[in-house]
Amino acid sequence: MTAYSYTIEAVQILLLLFAAPAFAGWVRTVKCRMQGRTYAGIFQPYRDLAKLFSKDVILAENASWIFRVTPYIVFGVTVMIGGIIPLISIDLPFAATADVIALVMLFAIIRFFTALAGMDIGTAFGGMGSSREMTISSLAEPAMLMAVFTASLAANSTSLTQMVHVMAHGEFTLRPSLAFALLAFIMVHLTETGRVPVDNPSTHLELTMIHEAMILEYSGRHLALIEWASMMKLFIFSSLGIAVFCPWGIAASGDLVGMLIGAGVLAAKLAVLGIILVLIETGLAKMRLFRLTEFLGSAFLLATLGMLSFFILE
Repeated sequence: MTAYSYTIEAVQILLLLFAAPAFAGWVRTVKCRMQGRTYAGIFQPYRDLAKLFSKDVILAENASWIFRVTPYIVFGVTVMIGGIIPLISIDLPFAATADVIALVMLFAIIRFFTALAGMDIGTAFGGMGSSREMTISSLAEPAMLMAVFTASLAANSTSLTQMVHVMAHGEFTLRPSLAFALLAFIMVHLTETGRVPVDNPSTHLELTMIHEAMILEYSGRHLALIEWASMMKLFIFSSLGIAVFCPWGIAASGDLVGMLIGAGVLAAKLAVLGIILVLIETGLAKMRLFRLTEFLGSAFLLATLGMLSFFILE
């Protein structure tokens, strides 16, 4: 790997850090417009983060080191995940580690420490949110693995760079297995990012809170890091879906023109994906907690059908 490859890696990480709040603001703006409400614009998340960073951190007397370090672990691991997913180019120094199994493991680390921090203070909301998060993760992770494994069959590899290379620069074919896997991935995407119908990140109601219940005790820069990581997670899952199922436009090499084209294509895809995400959220209602098992079970079933259809039809 050359110094130019590491420059591409740095550019991709900076793109993740500063484009994720804009993407979250775009989704909120489109959602407010469709619901007939006003919103401050796509740059409002930047102002929210700046306000949180300027506030003091307030810690409970019984907060342990787990509660203190969790925001930094969540933020750091999220940035690490964004560094190994091909966003604008596949010529990355960390391409060898861009494996879907490693991605799921890194997401599990984030969930593990967030759940521990939710229970660390000993509040009822924190324990409730951690319990719900672990229940949902036990169903979402197998569905995500099965969906991405189905997509990896065409590339004969679980490496994201290899999958992007085969899908984007290989022979184009319509695969029924990818349709099933895409539907399953969309359902997992809604679950992992806490969107409707699984969760509603804009409310703090006792009966609906999942992720928000675990971070109620955070404030100041700790809350800013967690909120920033949540925005990056939405950006990462959207980019991961683009890289696996719609990788056209991602540069095969590290040339400047290809990267610029890849950045423009990524922005256009994310804009369209944000509108689709809002349409799904607007058209569906929040599910009851006990219906989520059926929802994620359906996602796993769709991914399994995709894998079976690959071996039967292709």
